[in-house]
Parts: sequence; structure tokens; C-alpha cells
Amino acid sequence: MSSKIKKIAVLTSGGDSPGMNAAIRSVVRTCAYMKVDCIAIYRGYQGMIEGDFKSMDARSVNNIINKGGTILKSARCNDFRTPEGRKMAHDQLVKAGIDAFVVIGGDGSFTGAMIFNKEYDFPVIGIPGTIDNDIFGTTFTLGFDTALNTVVECIDKIRDTASSHNRLFFVEVMGRDVGHIALNAGVGAGAEEILIPEENLGLDRLLESLKRSKESGKSSSIVIVAEGDKSGKNVFELKEYVEEHLPIYDVRVSVLGHMQRGGAPSCFDRVLASRMGVKAVEALLEGKTSLMVGIQDNKITLTPIEKAIKGHTKIDKELIRVSEIMTT
Repeated sequence: MSSKIKKIAVLTSGGDSPGMNAAIRSVVRTCAYMKVDCIAIYRGYQGMIEGDFKSMDARSVNNIINKGGTILKSARCNDFRTPEGRKMAHDQLVKAGIDAFVVIGGDGSFTGAMIFNKEYDFPVIGIPGTIDNDIFGTTFTLGFDTALNTVVECIDKIRDTASSHNRLFFVEVMGRDVGHIALNAGVGAGAEEILIPEENLGLDRLLESLKRSKESGKSSSIVIVAEGDKSGKNVFELKEYVEEHLPIYDVRVSVLGHMQRGGAPSCFDRVLASRMGVKAVEALLEGKTSLMVGIQDNKITLTPIEKAIKGHTKIDKELIRVSEIMTT
């Protein structure tokens, strides 16, 4: 254990995700277990610049493991993108006697942490908190499993009304750059088609698929659309396109939006957050820095933050194959 680390801070940054509070709890309680002071930084990097700090002990994180969102709040911070802003943040950390920090967030948050580490040689460990599951170096990010369960539950309810009225529903889910949520939720909810950024289905193929569904006797259909789908049309334009070319369908659109980020985290996300928080603190106390905690083959791992940012996650080709078979 490194004797230089006496006080560790924790913050959440970027978009919130279920499991962040469980990770905060884990960091705070691991610090307490290791007899290290823990400081909460409120409102992400903005709070770091403004010195919005508060001491935390094991009891201060009671009853938060089951809560969605983040008790530390989160905020976008343009000032931290500047050298002047990062200097202000460093001054605040030094003033408070903070020796290292854990940042829970996505690639934007990690980019800020990496630059800060390079400029000030300040120890930092990242925990991936984002529902998109788009961070390299980990099989799962915090919030992904919960978001999937939320999406599948919503689709199940939409299917009830779709089948009652013989309707086609386009359901848009989050995933601007990756289709992990759309693909997994689509298979799990039995969607007739899944549109993701990694695989351009094409409008002609979509029409052919919907025609086959109708001819096979299906009276209603669900099409899952990742918001970053490359078909060239947004979900509302897709609706109009299908209505124009397949007037036999009564088409509706449902955009799930930010409800995917909310709600109590699943057991999987709570356990994952707990494991990641412990590893983050242990890594700092071992003198490690500029690393991201991840999980691969059910083992907690460490990946250089720079690699996590620059790497690209890959869509599961086997799951795509399964989805094609299931939509037959």
C-alpha cells in the first residue's frame, strides 16, 4: 500500500447511469475500510473547480445502493477543457489536501481525467458509468444492464398495444454511436427488426422484411431503432417512409429517451459497481494511476485510460446472427 495516498476524492461526471450511487458507496466504504479519508466532489469537474467538496464516511452512504442517478450530481464543464480551468481544479484539490481521485463516467470524463493526470501527475482511476456500453476495456459498463431491463419492459408493454390494434411500432432507444442496447433489447424483447449503427439494414431490406412479416401472418410488429442508425432517416422519417410504401401498416413511434437512464439499478449493476469501487481504491493505494477499472471474463481488470478512450467496442456478431434467425 502506498503511504502517500491519505485522502481520496470521488466524483461523477457526464450523463448519469444506474449504479453510480452503488459505485460511490463502494469507494467511500473501501476508503473507510482502508483507513483513508474520502471526499465527495459535487457536480463533477465543475464542482472540482469551485471546491464543492464534502467529507464522507461509511454511514454517509447508507441506503443509496438501490437509488438511480447520482447523489453527487453531475454537470458538463467547459471550463475544465481549458488549462486555466484545470489549474483552478488542481489548486482546489491541493488546498483540500486531496491526493488522488476516482471519476465515475464515460469517455468524455475519462478524457478530462487523462489530460489532468498528464499535466499534474495527479493520481486518478476511472470507473465506466454509461448505459451505452461503449467503453473499450470492459465487457459491461455501469448502467447498461439496468437500461436493458428498462427497455425490454417498455417494449413488452408497447407490444401489448401493438397487438391489440394491429400496429407497427418503431421504438427508438439510446445508442448514438453503438447499437448494444438496441441489439440486446431487440433480441430479448422479440423485435421483428433491429436497426443499429454498425449494420446498415437499408430501407429496401426493411420494407421487404416488413412485407414478409405481414405475409407470414403477423398482425403487429416491433422495430427497434438505435438513435445512431445509419439508414439515413430519423425514426419519424422511417415512419413516414413505411406508411408511404406499405400503407397496409398503421405505424406509430415511441422514443424511450431518458427513461432508459433512470430507475433503481439491477442486482448485476449493484454488484459490478461494488467490485469496481473496491478495485479503484485499491489501485490508487498501490500507486497505480491513469487506469480504468473494467470487467472481462467476470474478472475485474485495469486498462490504461488512454486505451479505453481511443479503443472501440465491437458489436456482437453472433448476437446479430441470432437476431436474424429469430426474426424469420
